[in-house]
Amino acid sequence: MSPDRNAPRFRVRPPANWINDPNGPFRWGGRYHLFYQHNPHAPVHADVHWGHASSPDLARWRHHPIALAPTPGGPDEAGCWSGCVVDDDGVPTAVYTGIGHHHTGLGTVCLARAADPGDPALTEWRPLPVPVVAGPPADLDVVMFRDPFVFRYARRRWALVGAGHADGTPSVLLYDCDDLTGWRFAGVLLDGHDPVAVDAFGDKAVGWECPQLLVTPEGDRVLLVSLWDGDPRATGYLTGRLEASSASALRFAPRTGGALDHGRDFYAPAVLQEPERALMWGWSWESRGPGEAERAGWSGVLSAPRVVDVHADGTLRVRPAPELNSLRAPEPFVTEPGTGTRLPDAYDLTVTARAATTVRLGEGLTLRINPGAGTLTAQCAGRPAPVEVRVARGAELNVRVLVDGSLYEVFADDRATVTERVYRGPSDAPELTVTGAGATVMAWELVGPALN
Repeated sequence: MSPDRNAPRFRVRPPANWINDPNGPFRWGGRYHLFYQHNPHAPVHADVHWGHASSPDLARWRHHPIALAPTPGGPDEAGCWSGCVVDDDGVPTAVYTGIGHHHTGLGTVCLARAADPGDPALTEWRPLPVPVVAGPPADLDVVMFRDPFVFRYARRRWALVGAGHADGTPSVLLYDCDDLTGWRFAGVLLDGHDPVAVDAFGDKAVGWECPQLLVTPEGDRVLLVSLWDGDPRATGYLTGRLEASSASALRFAPRTGGALDHGRDFYAPAVLQEPERALMWGWSWESRGPGEAERAGWSGVLSAPRVVDVHADGTLRVRPAPELNSLRAPEPFVTEPGTGTRLPDAYDLTVTARAATTVRLGEGLTLRINPGAGTLTAQCAGRPAPVEVRVARGAELNVRVLVDGSLYEVFADDRATVTERVYRGPSDAPELTVTGAGATVMAWELVGPALN
């Protein structure tokens, strides 16, 4: 059987079957570890485990055995859903959502510890039999409760949990968990009534999933949320300050916000806080027709790692991790604008537009770049409406496109990202076409060992 040209080769995904949310990015034993939601038995969302891959350099990954599996009769018997991994006094510890067979939207917060912290591969995990949080506070009328994320502030350990309330209000709940086995509810960190959140997100969500909180080198805090409405399609961010609201609680005071990714195929991001930067991965689902993923035998992929920061005006700066440059071939296959260059299945392309420029990546994706207007428009084949994003007007606009099989990730001036899926037929031979005065184009094929 010929290789599946739509299957990404360099981004993290299991060898077969289902993947969704990235979980618990973590640095241990000189390697980056990345976990993810995974059904090992079919390319559909069911029977969720935690898959596991690791990398020495963010570019070249290898698979490990499944880290977490549902425990019969346990709090996660119907699924090990999203969470994070933390260093608990020298022991890597997964903090995750346990789902029972009759959860109705409410999960529990469970722990699993690495069986051998001295094992750099972290291949074996032991779940604790009893959840540390059995459910949301009874007096808040919460109907969605999941996705714990642990962080440090003022020399203490805290946790966020995504929530939605019966009246349709989304929120992020706060817990004091300095002792990981003893959690205390500390109030609502932020909810959908906040005026900055309303301006940034509108009423797109009835719950905020997968809350993540990062700090930039300049000290800004960034809150990331996935906007759940039963048919999730959007992610958002808020930048602001984290401050004490009382002796035993915190509040998040946002100053601005907006869309985290403007495409239609990016959701549930997870972040890794490093001393000098924050890294982020997201899940890209399939936008193929019904039954195509089942026939292909795989569904979903994680994005490339992205470095997240904040511009001086509070808006988000997102760019590919520089380690990804090591996947480029020694020499570019495109060095100037033109027409007729055949595109490989995986490549890294940069365009600097100094006037209105159109970049056509075969028949699948067309980018229209206008630096004077400060706009980037992405038209994806098979989708009726284009995606338009706005950035600062200027003399030039820099766009970078990472393509790996059917995963297309577009970065515009480090100010906007668009993640889309584009599928090729067996005989498709896409060509690059660039039209526009004064544009500069460079492109490299991605080479080296693929995920194994």
